[in-house]
Amino acid sequence: MTKLSVNINKIATLRNSRGGDVPNLLQVAKDVQKFGAQGVTIHPRPDERHIRYQDARDLVDVVYTEYNIEGNPMDNFLNLVYECAPTQVTLVPDAVDALTSNAGWDTIKHKAFLQEVIQECKSRNIRTSIFVDPVLEMIEGAKLVGADRIELYTEHFAAEYTKGNEKAIIPYTKAAELANELGLGVNAGHDLSLDNIEFFKNNIPNLLEVSIGHALISESLYLGLENVVNMYIRKLQ
Repeated sequence: MTKLSVNINKIATLRNSRGGDVPNLLQVAKDVQKFGAQGVTIHPRPDERHIRYQDARDLVDVVYTEYNIEGNPMDNFLNLVYECAPTQVTLVPDAVDALTSNAGWDTIKHKAFLQEVIQECKSRNIRTSIFVDPVLEMIEGAKLVGADRIELYTEHFAAEYTKGNEKAIIPYTKAAELANELGLGVNAGHDLSLDNIEFFKNNIPNLLEVSIGHALISESLYLGLENVVNMYIRKLQ
């Protein structure tokens, strides 16, 4: 089945809004794993407006499934990744002031830089994934820079699917097929939800992992966290 990695950024956002430790981020990480999630994802940003760098360090002893750290590979971020040695690092070309991820890498333009970063991560036994749009040239570029996996940026699919446009899945299917041919693993994330995850999964060959945060936490306000985690797992089987 496709693995579910729960992004807990929004838990940190809620905690930080009051300046205390409620909800407790580490307890939520323990809980989602206990409920059946096969991974925990965080995406620290330079301003630490949700996940703090210390959170990343504290989670090392809490995450016993797959630990995925996402972010822009600036020096501070990379040093954090090297220190924490997660299962996977997902490289995302965020601007410093980005509200959320909004584009994939140009793996051709940034080839030399990505090769250097990926080589260093792999020398530390950290699996590497590159956040990309479903553009075939970018998938080919991900292979050339030495990535282990790609993460398909799914915001466009999610927006179009909401409008009833199921054909929006086609570029993602083709991108996954090419990745499979090239020996790249396929992950996906961004705006995936209970409404679209089953359709997406059924049309993406060999989808290994999805990381879901905003929708999952929002849905949990109504349906409960344990229930929602298990609803995703059933849809991903």
